[in-house]
Parts: sequence; C-alpha cells; structure tokens
Amino acid sequence: MSAPQPLSQTNVAVIGAGPAGLQAANLVAQAGLTVVVLEGRDRVGGRLLSLSVEDGSLDLGATWFWPNEPLINELVTIEQLPTFSQHLHGDTVFQGENGTERVPGNRLDVPSGRLVAGTQSIADALAVRLAGDTVKLEQVVTSVRVERDAVLVTTNNASWLAQQLIIAVPPATALATIDFDGQLPSEVAHLAKSTPVWMGNIVKVVAHYQEPFWRNAGLAGAGFSYRGPLREIHDMSGPNGAPAALFGFSQPGAGNPTPSKKTIIDQLVELFGPAAADPLNLFIHDWRDEPLTSPQAVHGLDDYSTYGNPMFCQPVLDGRAHWASTETATTAPGHIEGALQAGTRAANAAVNQIRSR
Repeated sequence: MSAPQPLSQTNVAVIGAGPAGLQAANLVAQAGLTVVVLEGRDRVGGRLLSLSVEDGSLDLGATWFWPNEPLINELVTIEQLPTFSQHLHGDTVFQGENGTERVPGNRLDVPSGRLVAGTQSIADALAVRLAGDTVKLEQVVTSVRVERDAVLVTTNNASWLAQQLIIAVPPATALATIDFDGQLPSEVAHLAKSTPVWMGNIVKVVAHYQEPFWRNAGLAGAGFSYRGPLREIHDMSGPNGAPAALFGFSQPGAGNPTPSKKTIIDQLVELFGPAAADPLNLFIHDWRDEPLTSPQAVHGLDDYSTYGNPMFCQPVLDGRAHWASTETATTAPGHIEGALQAGTRAANAAVNQIRSR
C-alpha cells in the first residue's frame, strides 16, 4: 500500500499561481485568513512567461496592458514596476496571396504599456507579497471533493482541507485535469468544457535581433499575413529598441505541427528583408504543449461568447468554490486585467462565504 498523503488545513486553497490566483491569494491574506496557492509548474506566472536575454527581457506569453485597465495600472504603480510604451511609429507590411506590400502607417498596434522586465514580473511582485510558504510549486491538483463542511484538494503528493476553493486556471483546463467526482452541476461542467483557453491554441514566436533594423527602414515591425505561418507580427523591442525583437502569433489548427524555424525565418525575410535572416535567438513556444494551460481538444474551443458568462460568477460545490481565470472575467477577459478582476471577485466571494458561515 502507498503511504497516505500529508493533509494540511487552510481557510482558502487557490489552484494556479498566475495573476488571477496570486491576486486572489493576496486579497484573502489581507482579510486575515490563511491561504495556500497550489501551482503545478516550477514557477509562478501561468501564461505570463518572460525570458531573460543579455540585453533585457522577452515575453513568450502575454505582452501588453492598456491605459483603460485600472487594476493592472494600479498594481504596476504600487509595485513601481518599470514600464514603457509599445513602439508604434512606421508602416505595416502585408503578405497576401499575390506577394508582399507595404501599407502606410501602423495598422495593427494601438497605444499600450509594456513591462521592462516582462509581464512575468507582475506575477513575481504578487508572489513576493505573500508569506514565504504560501505558494506551493510543482503541486499538480488531481482531484477536488466536497467533504461535509470543507473541500478536499488533492495534488500529486499532498492534500489540503479548505473552507473555500478558488479555481484560477482556465475552466476547460480544470475540467480536463481535475477529477471533480461529478459534483459540478452539469450545465456548469458543460460551460467550462466549452470555454476557449486564451492563448491555448497559439504558438508564439519571438525573433531576437542585434538591432531593430526594420525601424531604420521606416517600418513599425507590424505585419499581417494570409499565408503564414505567422498571421500577425509586432515589434517586441524593449526600451529604446533593446532588446530588439519581433514577435508573431501562429494558430496551426488541429493536428498541425509547430511551425519550423525555416518557415518562420523565410516569412520574416519576405516581410522585413534579408536582415531578418539571422536572429540572435528564435524562440518558438507552442502553448498547445502545456497541459497545465491547454487541454488536448483546445483547438476545438472557439465560442468566445462564453467568456464572462454569469455562471462563472456564481459559486459551485455547495457555495465553496469560485472561478477566477481571465476567461471568467466580466471585464477585459483574456487580458491580464481580466485575470486580476476575476481573482478579485473570487477572493471577495470566498472571504464573504467564510465570514457568513
């Protein structure tokens, strides 16, 4: 027989250490309650994933935030995270069936904010606020059970008994990876399984260069294509052009492989010229390959009208569990702002449930 798993107790358990889960955990802790954050990866951030390179940071996950998003702007200000503005100046390149053309002005980008240290610095800042033993890494949640007046949350090697649970991973991912023992209402389970995972069916490509050569040619680094493999491209360069980088999104579709380095470089050369042929680094991150983000059938989830559905704002499991990923947000779903909003809503609901009981 296998040894019994250690059992701990907490007021609130949070599944997922992305911005939603970490925001929720901070608010629960500020309310004077105990909280644990269970994260399957060996890092915090979730879909905030930043790489350090010699001259700065590059984002393989979320990249931008916007002026009309109050929660993230407040967080960036309070934490004094260095920011800069997305590069906008220059023309757009368009790749159609009949070739490539230059289109006057930047037709893709709008004024937005960027983080000098990458968006993962948001998650890092939220994690640092918490007590040192709050976030438990490499704890893959496998099952959730309501047991009398609590929720039993079991991971790959431990268990927690919590009064309240916050599910801060995409609903479809939660249903694909966690056994809820049939305790979710059928209509909620169907909604969760049907809700697209933001970025879940995306390959993000970042080409890191010695300098932003496209700017010297009067280009914004913005491009869109009907041929691919990258369907849209943007300038990802840091402050004053360093690190210099272009990034693009590919959505290969069901069963299609990750785009090859050759096809990506060939496209960048056609759009931006021969200087694009020799990046210092080419990072290709296929989010379909991350089971803690994307369920196997993620390519078939395309009904974005499910985002912010009112059912996601209602507790489940006898009032003891709350949805909190960006897909469940009623404002800015898919954005970091949406994650912070959903995490805030879930935390407030969990705290109120504990106090009312």
